[in-house]
Amino acid sequence: MAGFFSKIKNQFKNKDFEDDEAVDQTEEYVELDTSRSSEGGQKIIVKPFVLEDFTDIKPILDALREGNTICLVNIRPLKEKDLIELKRAINKLKKTTDAIEGDVAGFSDDYIVITPSFAEIYRSKGTTAEIKTAEAEEEE
Repeated sequence: MAGFFSKIKNQFKNKDFEDDEAVDQTEEYVELDTSRSSEGGQKIIVKPFVLEDFTDIKPILDALREGNTICLVNIRPLKEKDLIELKRAINKLKKTTDAIEGDVAGFSDDYIVITPSFAEIYRSKGTTAEIKTAEAEEEE
């Protein structure tokens, strides 16, 4: 009877050993497909927009909510048309940007840039001081 149990024991030991070898052989190398481009929103898109009316902010908000788009917005047409609508549109854009923990900044008189949470807009203090000094000199 002892011989019977030892045969069963040996069979289980050999079977476990063979399974371990099979696992080791299949897990030895992992093949990666590097020919495919990265999918799933991994690329960052810089997209220009033009604000001609308050309703033009919808595609901007949609792009921001996707989370991988940096928006460059030309505000000149709405600025020339209606300043109250421009302020309303910018406030709506700021609220959405705050909600997604993004960043908003104006550059030049006609553009604003809006970034999602992964990007930060560089603001140099020296440049603003130089602009204010130049404006003060022009007024005198």
